[in-house]
Amino acid sequence: MPVAISSVFLGSSKNFRVIQRLNMRLSSWWSAVPLAPPDPILGKIDSFANDRNPRKVNVGIGIYRDDNGKPYILPSVRRAECRVFEKKLDKEYLPHTGCPTFTQLAAKLAFGKKHSVITDGKHATFQTISGTGALRLIGILVKEFFPGHKEIYLPNPSWGNHENIFRNSGLTVNSYEYFQPGCFKFNEGVVFDAINKIPEKSLILFHACGHNPTGIDPSPEQWRELSQLIKRRNLLTIFDLTYLGFASGDIDRDAFGVRQFASDGLEFIVAQSFAKNMGLYGERVGAVSFVTKSPDHCSNILSQVTECIKGMYWSPPNHGVRIATEILNDKELFHEWKEDVKGMTERLTRMRYSLKRYLEKWGSSRSWEHITDHVGWFTYSGLNSLECQCLTSKYSVHITKDGRMALTGVTPDNVEYLAFAIREVTLHNKGKF
Repeated sequence: MPVAISSVFLGSSKNFRVIQRLNMRLSSWWSAVPLAPPDPILGKIDSFANDRNPRKVNVGIGIYRDDNGKPYILPSVRRAECRVFEKKLDKEYLPHTGCPTFTQLAAKLAFGKKHSVITDGKHATFQTISGTGALRLIGILVKEFFPGHKEIYLPNPSWGNHENIFRNSGLTVNSYEYFQPGCFKFNEGVVFDAINKIPEKSLILFHACGHNPTGIDPSPEQWRELSQLIKRRNLLTIFDLTYLGFASGDIDRDAFGVRQFASDGLEFIVAQSFAKNMGLYGERVGAVSFVTKSPDHCSNILSQVTECIKGMYWSPPNHGVRIATEILNDKELFHEWKEDVKGMTERLTRMRYSLKRYLEKWGSSRSWEHITDHVGWFTYSGLNSLECQCLTSKYSVHITKDGRMALTGVTPDNVEYLAFAIREVTLHNKGKF
């Protein structure tokens, strides 16, 4: 308010209240909205873009790149998209719960075509806005209808956005120990002990394969034991199935945990994403499956999911799901897609072994066996926060402060420099590259 006006009204408390009302009218409706804290991972995109070092390396962002460090579109996806364009389809709304052909194919991909979950109709599957939308939908549904505790237990560590999604869905978010510092393998003693302490009738989340951020997965035998443990503890499992195909290069092998739980007769939920294994990031293609003991429950779930979707976004997008459906529904394209995923996984594996070899070449005194033992897109490098900070500030290696390394950003051209930089910050040597 101008000084001349304010000075006129300062004579009494009544005039002061008038000033307050005037200030409220003149202020913005949005003045109470604070600035949100920066995202620790997405912030790496900006810092990398602004880095002028020609040797800069980005191992902080989990987005697949080819050997030249460029965005990669799968050949099978290009062919499928051409077919979609040739069909000259309309742009009408999809049903609220998505494309029915896609949802059935997505369920078969997760559980296997001949699994009793499929053949006996013991699942309710819906199209979602990628994996993130699937998790959000799960959070809303379990908050409203889950008969147990409104608490979910996430692995510690886990994908950073898991906590945001479930907390914003109204659930209480807790964690269970998944990674023991200094131990770069799946420590079943630590994990099983932590799960045994979770209250019955709680929710628990597992990464189905390619655990983000550690790259550490249970073995088939450990998945069998986990299935029995979850059954004894009377917990409801949510599987995050984001990296299907990228742990082993084989779709069926990577779905082992999900299918084991299904074979053991457990009820659980699966959130699927096709952002990574089809490279459909911006197309937002996903699915969610509720596995039930009886087909009778599916219609009730269908009705409630429909109401939930109507109240959020009405219906999902259709272009990306048409591409995915084309691939999943065509024998030749499906085979080509699986070969594409296998090839991407093999490239990541080559980069793992190359990085380990160069670390040994540069004389690092640490053991780096875990780099090649881990699977998927990520590895927990064992670097501490100070070492990660030094990697970025001195060597332009952009990495998250917890030491998570995305192998998707490692290429034949930068792997030796990356190994040199890691050696430098861990040994404090003064060598030159």
